[in-house]
Amino acid sequence: MDEFSPIFAIAVAAELAGMHPQTLRQYDRLDLVVPTRTAGKSRRYSMRDVNQLREIARLSGEGVSLEGIRRILDLENTVASLSKRVRELESALADELLNRPGSRVFAASSSAGSGVVPLRHGTRPQRQTAVVLWRPTR
Repeated sequence: MDEFSPIFAIAVAAELAGMHPQTLRQYDRLDLVVPTRTAGKSRRYSMRDVNQLREIARLSGEGVSLEGIRRILDLENTVASLSKRVRELESALADELLNRPGSRVFAASSSAGSGVVPLRHGTRPQRQTAVVLWRPTR
């Protein structure tokens, strides 16, 4: 069981969030917190839903409008989704690096316009060691 498991009926979720069940129904209609539906169309709330309901109550108590709360929740959900995706990509990259030793490495070229230079594993890019004298123009 995790925080996304829809296990609470509306009465239990309302009690956990410190709200009236009718308030939860209204938030569902406004798409603020949309619970999972069972085959019989009854609402089932997860612990994440309950936490969002508590956050709505806190923000509402601070004077934030329902539209402002909707925007805040949308942004928080987007950040959570993107963070999850970053973790997935980091894991995939780590797996790829472990499974393909000796693969090519790339370095940025120091010369203008060259872009990226492929290198063999274990080698370093050649560095420019030329001395350049700069004089201000008059």
